[in-house]
Amino acid sequence: MARIARLLLIIVWASSAALAQSASIAEQRTTRYFESIRRQPPLQLAFLRDMPKGGDLHVHLSGALYAENLIDDATNDNLCVDRTTSILIAPPCDDSCEKYTSKPAIRCAYGDHVLYNSIVDAWSMRNWEPGEESGHDHFFATFDKFSLATHNHIGDAIAEAASRAAEDHLQYLELMHTADSVQSGQLGAKLGWDDDFARMREKLLSNGLGEIVTATSKRLDDDESKMHSVLKCGTPVANPGCAVKIRYLYQVLRGLPREMVFAQILFGFELAQADPRFVGLNLVMPEDWYVPMHDFELHMKMLDYLHGIYPTVHISLHAGELAMGLVPPEGLRFHIRESVERGHAERIGHGVSVMNEDRPLDLLREMARKKILVEICLTSNDLILGVKGTAHPLPIYLRYVVPVALATDDQGVSRSDMTHEYLRAVQTYDFLGYKELKRMARMSLEHSFLVGSSLWESGFHPVAACADDHAGAGKLSNPCQKFLDANERAEMQWRLEEKFAEFEKKF
Repeated sequence: MARIARLLLIIVWASSAALAQSASIAEQRTTRYFESIRRQPPLQLAFLRDMPKGGDLHVHLSGALYAENLIDDATNDNLCVDRTTSILIAPPCDDSCEKYTSKPAIRCAYGDHVLYNSIVDAWSMRNWEPGEESGHDHFFATFDKFSLATHNHIGDAIAEAASRAAEDHLQYLELMHTADSVQSGQLGAKLGWDDDFARMREKLLSNGLGEIVTATSKRLDDDESKMHSVLKCGTPVANPGCAVKIRYLYQVLRGLPREMVFAQILFGFELAQADPRFVGLNLVMPEDWYVPMHDFELHMKMLDYLHGIYPTVHISLHAGELAMGLVPPEGLRFHIRESVERGHAERIGHGVSVMNEDRPLDLLREMARKKILVEICLTSNDLILGVKGTAHPLPIYLRYVVPVALATDDQGVSRSDMTHEYLRAVQTYDFLGYKELKRMARMSLEHSFLVGSSLWESGFHPVAACADDHAGAGKLSNPCQKFLDANERAEMQWRLEEKFAEFEKKF
C-alpha cells in the first residue's frame, strides 16, 4: 500500500510539473508572438483587445460616458442645449429646431449634423486642438456642460461602463461615484465649520448623515436594478457586462468649501462601513484649482483624523496630477508624499509630478516598500497635462519597483478605452513586453479593494492552498476551492489566471 501511495504521489507531482511547464511554454510563445508584431500597431491592437486586463481601478463614472450616449439620455429627459456653448439647459426649449434658435431641444441634434458634432466635440476631447483653450480647461469644462444628462441615468451609466469593460476584457471596475448627489456636503454647509473635528463629526452624525447613508444605499439598489435591466442580466441575451464585478469609491469633491469637504469625507467613511459595495473613497476635482491647492494640508488632516476612527476603510487619492507651470514650483513638492504619509493613501491616482517632489528617490523607495500602487492614466495625462513619452514617470516607477496598473480615468471624455491605454503604453515604451503587461493586469487585482486575501504570495507564487492547482487545468483541489470561496479578491485573481491560460493557447 505504501508503495502504491508513493507511486500516486509521483504521478500527481509529474502531472503538476507537466502542467506548469505547459503554462510556461504557452506564455513564452505568446511573448514571442507579441515581440514579432512590435512594429505593427494594427496587429498589436487586435492582440491587446483580446488580452485579459484584470481591473480598472481609476475610472470616474460620469467621465466614462461617451457623448453620444449622453445625448440620448438628455433627449429622453427633454432637455435643451445652448447652441453656442453646448451646455444643457432645463426645459422649456425653443419651439423650433431652426438654426437661428439659441435654445433648441437637444433632440434637434439628430437632424442637424453640425449641432450634433459640435455637442460631441464640446462634451469630449474629440477634435480638440491646442489654441486659446488648453486641453486641461477643455477637459474639465465638459462635465458642467453635460451634467444634467446624468442626473436621472445613473443606472444607464453603470450599464455603459460595465458593457465597455467587458468589451475590453476587464473583469472588475472600481467606479468613482458621488452617490449621494452631494447631500452630505450640503448638510456640512448647513451646519457650518468647526475647527474641532470630533465635535464637527458628532454634529453631522446627529443631524442626519446616517439617513443620507441609508438613502444612498437604497438609491444604488435602484440604479443597479436599472443597470441589470438595461444589460438584460439573467436572460439568454445578457450583455457580457453582466459578468463584470463592480465596486464603488465614494467621490469627494475637494474643490468645495472646507465644511462640505469634511462632511463628504466623513460620509465616505460611513458609507463604506455600512455598504460593502463601497470599498473606499477618493478626493477628486482638478488638483491645481485654488481650493484643492489652498486646503490640501487641511484635507490631509481630515483624512488622518477620520482614518484613525475608520482604519479599515480604504483610501485612494489623486495626487501629482500636476506639471511644471500649472502651479508654482512649491505646489509640486509634497502632494504625493503627504497623500501617502498623512492621507493614508493605499493607491495614488496619476502621480505625474513625482520627480518634482522633495527627495523624489526616497519617496519612490518608500512607495515601493509600502506597496503603494500608482494608477497610470497615460491618455489623460497627455490630454490634460501635456505629459507623455519620456517625460512621463511610468518608466521611473517601474525602475524603482513601485507597483503600477494602467487605468482609463475618463474614457468617454478622452475618447479612449483600456485597450488603447495598453496600446499607447507599448507604442511609447519599447521595454514593455507581454510579461510586463501581464504583470500590470495582475497588479490591478492585487491592489484592488476587493475583500479577502490575495491568491499570491511574493513573486506571484500561489498561496499554499492553491500551490498544486493550475489555471485552466479543470477541477480545483478542495483546499484551493475553499480558499477561493472565502476570499473574493483571490477568486477574482484566479479567474484572471484562467483567462490568461485560455488567451495564451491561441499562440
